Amino acid sequence: MANATELGESNTSLQNYAVRASAVKLASLGLIICISVAGNLLLCLLILKDRSLHRAPYYFLLDLCLADIIRSVVCFPFVMISISSGSSWTYSVISCKVIAFMAVLFCFHAAFMLFCISVTRYMAIAHHRFYSKRMTLWTCVAVICMVWTLSVAMAFPPVFDVGTYKFIKEEEQCIFEHRYVKANDTLGFMLMLAVIVGTTHVVYIKMLFFVYDHRKMKPAQLIPAISQNWTFHGPGATGQAAANWIAGFGRGPTPPTLVGIRQAAHNPNKRLLVLEEFKMEKRMGKMFYIITLLFFLLWSPYIVACYLRVFVKASSIPQVYLTAAVWMTFAQAGVNPILCFIFNKELRICFRTHFPCCLSTQTPMEPYCVI
Repeated sequence: MANATELGESNTSLQNYAVRASAVKLASLGLIICISVAGNLLLCLLILKDRSLHRAPYYFLLDLCLADIIRSVVCFPFVMISISSGSSWTYSVISCKVIAFMAVLFCFHAAFMLFCISVTRYMAIAHHRFYSKRMTLWTCVAVICMVWTLSVAMAFPPVFDVGTYKFIKEEEQCIFEHRYVKANDTLGFMLMLAVIVGTTHVVYIKMLFFVYDHRKMKPAQLIPAISQNWTFHGPGATGQAAANWIAGFGRGPTPPTLVGIRQAAHNPNKRLLVLEEFKMEKRMGKMFYIITLLFFLLWSPYIVACYLRVFVKASSIPQVYLTAAVWMTFAQAGVNPILCFIFNKELRICFRTHFPCCLSTQTPMEPYCVI
């Protein structure tokens, strides 16, 4: 009798724990969806509305925000439904594969896009003349189309059971079914994701070394001019040669520096990276690197769990760790707008300009005069 009573109490406590855990999961995932949709939608409207933001890095940021909105609206509600249904999938197998395909698609899309952004950030600082001339709207469109094509190529094979998409009860979502390496088809996809993220950090490290090498200006090397009877010519000659020759100090033929003198035509496409532009590009690179670093940190626990399933036979991952890792991947969809507004001064200024109603109004001071 006592054993039956203790068993009933333990079952009741387990049920209460499961109910509380489900409530926490639903509340946290609902908060993530609201923050992701509201923040990314606000950032998209700001980029589209302000013409000063119609530049290459913001086009890529707009693509990232739209992808996060679609992921939050399409994929996350099905996770909430599975939690409400007792960690079970109540729809067809085809619908599970479609949802899993979209989840993997957006994961690889973010990885590929962050890699392309890192390359363009390096070009903007190390090869600014080429970047300012070639990085047009249509170039950005071509890069975005290439990223989506590569993402579809990575996410589409499991639809045909090459690395099967299934509902994973422990994760409460439709995703890759990671199995032991001898009976596994998903190892290649995981390695590709790791290679993309690692290569992105290598590009940023290379950019950091470039900025460090060019942080100090080299001293100017003055080349002396050649003088023949007060007529200075050569690489180091200045306009004083013309004044001396006109004043009659120079005799003989016209100095070489006075032959065919004309102002060099200014080509707006051929320009160097001035100090203000250099600081702006550094700030943009810092913002995108923080977004890349947070993507890596939020996805790392889940990737570690996947590799444990692949390389360790019959590995048992703690449910608390696995749930936290999955929810960290969900949170990645809502952190980008927060990071952008924190680390990008230009976005904050544009937000104050276009949405003054969201700012706190200060009481104006009454004018006074001194008698």
